[in-house]
Amino acid sequence: MKNLLSLVLILIVTGFIPVYGETVNGETVEEIDWDILMPADYYPETIFDTSQFSSLDDYDPMAEIKLEAMMEALSSAPVVQEMDGRMIRIPGFVVPLVEEGLKVTEFFLVPYFGACIHVPPPPSNQMLYVTFEPGTNVENLYDAIWITGKLSVDRVSNDLGAAGYKVEAFKIEPYEK
Repeated sequence: MKNLLSLVLILIVTGFIPVYGETVNGETVEEIDWDILMPADYYPETIFDTSQFSSLDDYDPMAEIKLEAMMEALSSAPVVQEMDGRMIRIPGFVVPLVEEGLKVTEFFLVPYFGACIHVPPPPSNQMLYVTFEPGTNVENLYDAIWITGKLSVDRVSNDLGAAGYKVEAFKIEPYEK
């Protein structure tokens, strides 16, 4: 019995058992964290060697070549196919893409403030392209939000970065843990 309880706790902590309990469109919502969107053997810091950057001058043509190679590596980060089709709830920060008046209807959701504003953006498996038909007011980009919606494995590129996942959001609410 003790081993079974330990296994259940491990599955809950790793995100493989839905623990949130809410249902949306008849589907159980899984509260996830950003790490579950990266394959277990993927480490962002190993995808590109940045050790040479400090020795390059901003105007060195090699600096531009290295930056472009790094951006390509980040925009093609591997995703977790098993996440496709899940109803999820995840916290993050909004990077607006399409605004209609005061409402944002399309945005990137990213795990930390300032992502996409500074170069380089996060890897594509750490960016969600979110659509929310009614739109949401984003009063302060410093404020984190929760989104609840249907996740799909689908690549979306924009001048600000590339997302490896799309979410059709059904609910957006302020982040409160």
